[in-house]
Amino acid sequence: MEYFYELRIPKDRVAVLIGKKGETKEKLEENTSCQIRVNSKEGEVFLKGKDALQLYSARQMVTAIGRGFNPDIALQLLRPDYAFEMISIPDFISNPNQLKRLKGRVIGANGKSRRMIEEHTETSISVYGKTVSVIGQSEHTGIAKAAITMLLRGSQHSKVYQWLEKKRRELKKTKLLEGMDIRE
Repeated sequence: MEYFYELRIPKDRVAVLIGKKGETKEKLEENTSCQIRVNSKEGEVFLKGKDALQLYSARQMVTAIGRGFNPDIALQLLRPDYAFEMISIPDFISNPNQLKRLKGRVIGANGKSRRMIEEHTETSISVYGKTVSVIGQSEHTGIAKAAITMLLRGSQHSKVYQWLEKKRRELKKTKLLEGMDIRE
């Protein structure tokens, strides 16, 4: 049985998906055992494969590249504990004039806000078009998405940073406890 996906990516991201001499597309095909066809003029991408899970991974990676991620970061989605989240900024605005302001809130002055979220959650964030996307370990991706959502809803940056600090401490504590061999 074969599975198919058809999706669109922005035309200006097609060259990134294909890569120099087709290297990126080839690497994605190799790693997912899928066939990828790209209509460069329309930004349409056709995916075909026999393994539904591998095909889903290929779709996630193509989408991530289309949303502004470097292909090497998108390839992290091959790892079973990694996830891709995409947030639509228009879901948080009442008029189109707010788009630029909300993108600015997520990015922050000189990229500070985005950098803080990335550092505290060990994720990668891309603000592209009308979306904010996150790639990282599943648990961390959820925390980053929540922080971004807080900013998009108008929370103060300082409150979001405090919340991120708390979550970071909780993650460290959990990892520490998981690494300990507790015997009675």
